[in-house]
Amino acid sequence: MRHRVYLLRHAKSSWDEPELADHDRPLAKRGRKAAKLMRAHVSEAGIEPDLVLCSSAARAVQTLEGIRKGFGENVRVEIESGLYGAGAETLLGRLQALPEEIGEVMLIGHNPAMETFAEELAGEAGDADAGARMAAKYPTGGLATLSFDGPWSELDWEGAQLDAFVVPRELA
Repeated sequence: MRHRVYLLRHAKSSWDEPELADHDRPLAKRGRKAAKLMRAHVSEAGIEPDLVLCSSAARAVQTLEGIRKGFGENVRVEIESGLYGAGAETLLGRLQALPEEIGEVMLIGHNPAMETFAEELAGEAGDADAGARMAAKYPTGGLATLSFDGPWSELDWEGAQLDAFVVPRELA
């Protein structure tokens, strides 16, 4: 079975209230605009994951809220505190534990884990330009699309193909 993984780094967060705990920082105005741009992209590209796994951090949840209307109505969402601060190994383990009926999953999380995870997961770039752009910078709001054949339990480093990499500023 062909599986698809969407790795979305949360949109730009606000630093206007430095007394807030990192977990509680909301999106900045630029982040809300980026989420709207990504929502339009998700809709136009027909991205409709079976499951969205989202960090419990405010900025990640607000990114999800900003793009969610771009999906169809049948997308299951799980907000997971374990994704906040998770490293690439933890993200890989989370995907390896997915049931096979999940064909496509979106992870919404944070750097440096999202960037490291995307780079380590992509064994090859189906789109060489996307690979070069992702390697250069994985900005807030960046969305990597990867695919692989086989069961989730066998997903491993360099086991997926990078199909696309989109950032909000390219959509403006």
